[in-house]
Amino acid sequence: MKNLTIFLLVFSLCMFGHVSGAGIRIVNELKNKKSLWMRCYSKDDVLGPTIIPNGGHFTDYFFHNLFGTTRFMCTLKQGPGFKHSQKL
Repeated sequence: MKNLTIFLLVFSLCMFGHVSGAGIRIVNELKNKKSLWMRCYSKDDVLGPTIIPNGGHFTDYFFHNLFGTTRFMCTLKQGPGFKHSQKL
């Protein structure tokens, strides 16, 4: 019984590590070779600001909290002086 308990503990820790990670990936597919400005944040983290060139991408991996409720909000801007924006 003791070996089964240890096995289940180790197995659950491995599975938790496997499914607990999350990530964000933003790809610039704008036409006319426009750059994309991005900034993302959560309660605990801030990503950016970063300028993504045309055809480029931004990728970041993070761990969400125990309850899986980590939420990232992003602002994306493009155009002359990055005046046109979208918040996601």
